[in-house]
Amino acid sequence: MSKSLKRVAEAIAQAGLDAEILNPGPSRTADEAAAACGCGLDQIVKSLIFQGPGGAIYLFLTAGGNRLDPDKASALAGETLERADANTVRAVTGFAIGGVAPLGHLTAPVIFADPRLRDFPVVFAAAGTPNHVFSVEPGALIAACGAREAAFTQ
Repeated sequence: MSKSLKRVAEAIAQAGLDAEILNPGPSRTADEAAAACGCGLDQIVKSLIFQGPGGAIYLFLTAGGNRLDPDKASALAGETLERADANTVRAVTGFAIGGVAPLGHLTAPVIFADPRLRDFPVVFAAAGTPNHVFSVEPGALIAACGAREAAFTQ
């Protein structure tokens, strides 16, 4: 088990989440993950990392088919945001792009969640690698992450 996957498994257990880690195959993108998991695109939790000019990191948990609106996201953060580069994502979260989990980060970001995720009984989120996901009830995931639900999509 990779260090990243182990960290996510430990975070799931520590949060008391009823979640199952799966290895459905390549799931680096929302489309790949939906195909691998046999679910709808919006059941995939995209983990998008953004950064403010002072270095603050923000994680936006978005339904797979939704697109983040940069102006709405910046308004929520109270500062202009830019997509974090791969090196920053790895340094702050401990995960590579394509495997960023919603929990188990090296440094805890401010987290916002797309309300669309609650429309499903189960969602699938990255589990720290591009090939692993975990299934979980969305409300439990949002609570475990300490995410604030907000409208930040187009």
